[in-house]
Amino acid sequence: MVNTLYLPELREMLAADDSQELREFCSAIHPAGTADFMDGLTPEESWRVLQHADPVVRGEIFHYFDHDKQLAILSSQDRQEIAELVANLAADDRVDLLNELDPAIVQELLALTPSEVRRDILRLSAYPEGTAGAVMTTDIVKLSEALTVRQGLAEVSRQAEDVETIYYLYIVDESDRLRGLVSARQLVSAMGKPDTTLGELMETELVTVDADATQEEAAQKVARYDLLAIPVVDEQHRLLGIITYDDVIDVVREEATRDAQQSAAVAPLDSGYLTTGLLELGWKRGVWLALLFFGGLLTAAALRTYDERLVMWPWLIFFIPLVISSGGNSGNQSATLVITALTTGDIKMADWLRVVRREFVVGLMLGGLLGCCGLAVFWLMGPETRTLQTAAVLPLTLVLVVLCGALTGSILPLIFQRLGLDPALMSNPFVAGIVDILGLLIYMNVALLLLSQVR
Repeated sequence: MVNTLYLPELREMLAADDSQELREFCSAIHPAGTADFMDGLTPEESWRVLQHADPVVRGEIFHYFDHDKQLAILSSQDRQEIAELVANLAADDRVDLLNELDPAIVQELLALTPSEVRRDILRLSAYPEGTAGAVMTTDIVKLSEALTVRQGLAEVSRQAEDVETIYYLYIVDESDRLRGLVSARQLVSAMGKPDTTLGELMETELVTVDADATQEEAAQKVARYDLLAIPVVDEQHRLLGIITYDDVIDVVREEATRDAQQSAAVAPLDSGYLTTGLLELGWKRGVWLALLFFGGLLTAAALRTYDERLVMWPWLIFFIPLVISSGGNSGNQSATLVITALTTGDIKMADWLRVVRREFVVGLMLGGLLGCCGLAVFWLMGPETRTLQTAAVLPLTLVLVVLCGALTGSILPLIFQRLGLDPALMSNPFVAGIVDILGLLIYMNVALLLLSQVR
């Protein structure tokens, strides 16, 4: 019945205050599907529907609401009821949401939450944004290595309802120092030997991440070692929490979105495209466009210094767009490849010399290819008087410009990384702007060197 439910029917249930139907609606299908059906409801209507769900299910459905609706509900509804909802959210999710609320509202909610939840929120809120500690969850199963398999199963059964995942069961000592882990599969497989201790079963060679490490580093480790979750530890190797694969997906998606926006010379948006205000959207794009505009003025100024040569050899003008676009495209390719490799950890700063060497060779190859094409184009579109010197201008320029673009596009992101800046800031439009100026200088100086001999 729920699969054929339309928004008007849901509103009719609300108008009639049909508690039985609303309870069935909240529990009949997966919480994500329930949230999808409520997509057209206002925050107030959505909250009224959630009142008919069990507290745990209510938190699960709320998790799948869009971000703006979540914030609207948290800000506007009864504080006591919202505090109960916050207590049933995943630890990392509730901290992220509370960080975006008005501080006064947060203080009211914290005063109403259980002390254990309040301490957990304050502890996680202390980690800087973008670190592993800020995205971890503290809802995990911790077991002693002295427990037997039988005792471990009983303890897991007791803790399971309060944790986010039981893929991995973490073995800790009395000081919460991480000793090892036992997978749920290992524990179940060992049921035939119920008196075996967890210390005998546990794996001790663990992949961990420091709480102060970047979230990108955590994501890279999860991807590299194909983990479902990675433990987060402090300097004393105490287990603080875990980062699960779904949080890693969110991190990767967030980073990919930010890098894609920066590669187009757009300051990263804090929210979705449609929810970003027009003034904010215009500002984030306009600042970078203005910088690129003034960068273009440098190209125009460089071109102006060669007025006499262009008058002397007017056919050079025809090939200016071809020259600067070839260099810019080459630079964009190199910058994109290097930025992506830096993001995924495929290359490190120690590899800079190898990167430069590779781009030098590839730049010569590509420049030679485009140089041959340029020679053919020159023969079709060049001046009526063709000499060896005039014919060599375009091919030689293309080789040098493409090589310059490849080296510039690869080196600049590495420099930004070395300075502790985001390599994606050296976006494609900026690389293209720099290579445009360099390409024009190369073109005119090659022409001067070769054509001055003709006259």
